[in-house]
Amino acid sequence: MLSIGAFAQIGQVTHRMLRHWDTAGLLVPAHVDEFSGYRSYDPAQLERLHRIVALRQLGFGLEDIDSILDAGLDAGRIADMLRIRRAEVEREQRTATARLIDVERRLHLIEKEHAMSAIEIISKSLPAIRLAARSAVVAEQPEVAGVVGPLFDAVGEVLAAAGASLETPIAQYEMGEDGMRIVAGYAISATAPGGVDAVDLPAVPAAICGVHLGAMDRIGDSWQALHAEIIARGFAPSGPCREVYVRAVSDDQADWVTELQQPVERA
Repeated sequence: MLSIGAFAQIGQVTHRMLRHWDTAGLLVPAHVDEFSGYRSYDPAQLERLHRIVALRQLGFGLEDIDSILDAGLDAGRIADMLRIRRAEVEREQRTATARLIDVERRLHLIEKEHAMSAIEIISKSLPAIRLAARSAVVAEQPEVAGVVGPLFDAVGEVLAAAGASLETPIAQYEMGEDGMRIVAGYAISATAPGGVDAVDLPAVPAAICGVHLGAMDRIGDSWQALHAEIIARGFAPSGPCREVYVRAVSDDQADWVTELQQPVERA
């Protein structure tokens, strides 16, 4: 019999791992002293230990390993599980590669240009959301500022008259042949009241997002920084962009907080 120390040393694992695998029923000691609680292992158990370690190194969880060992080493079944694991590792590798590229870019910006990004950028998915909204089309970009506010005001009046709360103001912008189409409204969970449209913004699997702080007259700079980051990360816009007005109360807009959201796809 081998003590837990000797067994752990031969198998190159820790005592803690062996105790954990014992508790999980994955590798139970051949003998446990009823007085001291000391665990002892049969040398033949090294084969099972090596299989557990090998499967762990491939990234399998304890439940999968237990299932594999209990069912026996059926080649076809293990091949299927390995294919699933291969797909998981490939996804992890793509994610790690994208993160490495991002780290390298940021490091280059700091070391070579002695500057930080003008806006902090993250990637995330966007949930589907329903708006009580109104829309308009403007031919020129400068007209946007004079249209968005009145659209929100008009929707707000209708919702207030209906006794609905004005939560989560969102604007969506989409460029078309006739100009930019603006949809502005408030998130709702029920039917939109008469006088406004119910607009369903679809879920987005991937979006590049950033936060703009302060007045709207400088939001163009934040959008430029965000789009530069999209290109640098190897993406391209894949749908209309959104602005979520997290805080938009003060008249001078000094404390406004706006999240910029641009759906993207790989370029």
